[in-house]
Amino acid sequence: MMVVGNRKKIVISMVILLVIAAIGGGIWLFSLVSTEVKAAEVSSTQTPLKMSAYYIVLSEPFIFNVSGKERDRVVQIKVQLMVRGEKNEALAKKHVPLVESVLLQIFAATTVEQLRQPQGREQLRQQALTAVQATMNKMTNMPVVERVLFTGFVMQ
Repeated sequence: MMVVGNRKKIVISMVILLVIAAIGGGIWLFSLVSTEVKAAEVSSTQTPLKMSAYYIVLSEPFIFNVSGKERDRVVQIKVQLMVRGEKNEALAKKHVPLVESVLLQIFAATTVEQLRQPQGREQLRQQALTAVQATMNKMTNMPVVERVLFTGFVMQ
């Protein structure tokens, strides 16, 4: 009888150990899969930021008139586009005439008072970026351009 009781305890202990091992293995496997999914999500969202930055110089500065309360002014803005990766560089270069047209429309709608203030120029730069990205989205299904940079600004 003692032998049967000991065997029963050993079998129960083995079953408990197997259940614990199965639960532990399941938790380990779940955490491994969860970690891989999170890593994939992070890498997919960070990939554009890890790609090299390329700068597309728009060859001619934008020269346009803006109206003001006292008098009209002539403004000249030199622009560069910042993109990430060679694919976006090629797409941006391909659509430079369209981008220039969009930028000219945005710039022509501004006022002297807006351009006199640093925050007004920053607002114009943001408007330019939004318009360029929207246009590129229509053409390529991607925003393509990460930043619109003003590399020269003169108002006379």
